[in-house]
Amino acid sequence: MTTPTHQALANPITEDDIANFLANNPDFFQRHAELLATVQFTSPHSHRAVSLQERQAEMLREKIKMLEQRIMEMIRHGNENVLLSDKILRWARSLFLTINPAELPTEIVREIQDQFTVPQVGLRLWGLAESFAGIPAAQAVSEEAKVFATSLNEPFCGLNTGFEAVSWLDQPTGMSSLALIPLRSGVAGSSAPAFGMLVLASSDSQRFNSSMGTEFLARIGEIASAALSRLR
Repeated sequence: MTTPTHQALANPITEDDIANFLANNPDFFQRHAELLATVQFTSPHSHRAVSLQERQAEMLREKIKMLEQRIMEMIRHGNENVLLSDKILRWARSLFLTINPAELPTEIVREIQDQFTVPQVGLRLWGLAESFAGIPAAQAVSEEAKVFATSLNEPFCGLNTGFEAVSWLDQPTGMSSLALIPLRSGVAGSSAPAFGMLVLASSDSQRFNSSMGTEFLARIGEIASAALSRLR
């Protein structure tokens, strides 16, 4: 016959068993309140022995601190987005105030540089009306570049690996990272053929990197495309 002692040895109580028991019997500490006063832990901050209540208070303070940091980060990102949205609105306003359509490409490039502090900005357009064929932005573009622009469903951000669009910049030397924004009719991401492309460039290799979000760049592409449609 197996005795209770033998059963206990065969099936030793585990930490999970104890945890489950305490979770299912919350009145245990009411019946044994003196245990709460005797349980002590080593504080990771002061490295001294503290009571269970003190340790719980420390953990709550740590959680509160983490939540405060997350809230501050959310506020910071929110403020940055507000500032960026304001810049886009000011840039769009400058395009609305441009009366002569032939001046739009120059205005777009200049305002992007000023509003968003982009070191180098270039722009090329194709398929324009004959009356605008002589503007600087209508200079020759290879078929490969046109096909590449059409293939972009969203702006490209990354390192400069020898893209043709770099040659559209006033000072292309030393540009390490790029944002390439296709210009097309309709909303960003549509399948319409591109009729141009914006290139934003920086000597900072991390200014335009592959992990950054492209939503605001896509909005820039939509606004520029809508304004430049007057030249087609």
